[in-house]
Order: sequence, then structure tokens, then C-alpha cells
Amino acid sequence: QVQVVESGGGSVQAGGSLGLSCAASGSIVSINAMGWYRQGPGKQRELVAVVTSGGSTTYLDSVKGRFTVSRDNAKNTVYLQMNSLKPEDTAVYYCNADVRRDASRNYYRYWGLGTQVTVSS
Repeated sequence: QVQVVESGGGSVQAGGSLGLSCAASGSIVSINAMGWYRQGPGKQRELVAVVTSGGSTTYLDSVKGRFTVSRDNAKNTVYLQMNSLKPEDTAVYYCNADVRRDASRNYYRYWGLGTQVTVSS
């Protein structure tokens, strides 16, 4: 099977920085996109940033210029560096990975359990 585990997060004051990392492990042949989503209190889960295996990135408009997503393909790990944090960034941040597990062309999406990020004003 495949496991996706986030680390990092915590509490910070507005204007501060935090870094998240997420590692996928297990029966992995290859990984296509890896991404970060978040779900704030009383809100729906939303895409924050995604990076493909080729390095192409997509960001939520409200985090552009503040957050940077990157990945280490050799380590099956994706990172999210968050700068100039705002109280509205407070959420549980989830990582996912689109994984090919065998010789077929099928990719399956795996999710981590999430890590809390709290930004105080």
C-alpha cells in the first residue's frame, strides 16, 4: 500500500513563516502530481498548491507570492514554504499524491491525515 505523511505546521503570529513537508512511501512506481489542500473552520477544502513531476506549479490566488511548493522526486516528498502568513491561512493542511503502483497506467490519489496550521493576529 501507499502511505502519505505530513510534517511541520504549528502556530505562528501573522507575518511569520512555516514550512510543511509530505512524504509518500510504500508500493510506488511513480508519482504524478503532489499537492496541498487546506480546510479552514467552517469552510470547504480548497486547493492551495500543486506541483507536477515535471515541476509545473499551480497556486490558489490568495497565496501567490507568499507560498512556494516544491518537490524532491528522488525522495517522493513535497514541500510547502509559507511566508507572510495571515490569520485566514489558519486551516488543516492536507497533502496528496497521485501514485502509480504497478505496471498499469492507472494513478490513484492518496491523502495524508492533515496537519494544523494556526496563524494568530
